[in-house]
Amino acid sequence: MTASPTLGAAEPILDLLPDAPARRAGQALNDLNASLHLWRLCWKLGWLDLKLRYRGSILGPFWLTASTGVMVGSMGVIYATLFKMNVRDYLPFLTLSLVIWGFIGGLVGDATTCFTQAAGMIRSMRMPFIVHAIRVVLRNLLVLAHNVVVILAVFAFFRVWPGINAVESLPALLLWLVDGIAACLLLGALGARYRDIGPVVASVMQIIFFITPIIWKPDLITHGRQYLMFNPFYDLIEIVRRPLLGGTPTVMLWSAALGFSLLFCTAASLLFMRVRARLAYWV
Repeated sequence: MTASPTLGAAEPILDLLPDAPARRAGQALNDLNASLHLWRLCWKLGWLDLKLRYRGSILGPFWLTASTGVMVGSMGVIYATLFKMNVRDYLPFLTLSLVIWGFIGGLVGDATTCFTQAAGMIRSMRMPFIVHAIRVVLRNLLVLAHNVVVILAVFAFFRVWPGINAVESLPALLLWLVDGIAACLLLGALGARYRDIGPVVASVMQIIFFITPIIWKPDLITHGRQYLMFNPFYDLIEIVRRPLLGGTPTVMLWSAALGFSLLFCTAASLLFMRVRARLAYWV
């Protein structure tokens, strides 16, 4: 009598059976299902990560809030002068953009070490791998929640409120969570196999920061603005940012965001199914 397979257990690296791809897909789906049932554990682990990061600190995660507020205040006046824009119109845009980018940049950076940072847990216990991906997403979501204070303060100071349009950003936030898990599976697996992935991704994200409308408004581009649609970060940011600034994302904007997300999640799923059995050896 053989023991039933356990989630997270290491499978053979070389699988020559005809149904190997189908079985890998089934094992990955079981991993996802088990991880979703362990959402409380994911939340506790994410909260524990944040507590350990700021252990002994007086303000804790609110140091991030304070630094974001100082950055918004200093950059807002300078760039509003450089771009010759009204501070009342520009500062809420800049605040929202920097907080959003802080979440995206932090999540992508943590995604590259998603599995290597959890190497001790992966080696010592059998646990669904996607738990570690959800853990990273929830950890960065907690940081985002702290920085929302800066957005509310700026909006209250300038008396700028999005109104009922803000509700339209909720589906976009759910899409972000799905993309965040996919980023952890894709970059986490690559980062476990190739340790150079982290510095490479950090360098690429710096470039993306400047070519994406974050510190500058899309309206500043008078010709060729349609090419912004080919920047997936612009699409994903805009479907959240525009409703919070009182606007409504267009159908084309949502279509581009969903299209890029579908391609990204597909690539992450295929890679994870392929290398899932090897992650325990790579970390």
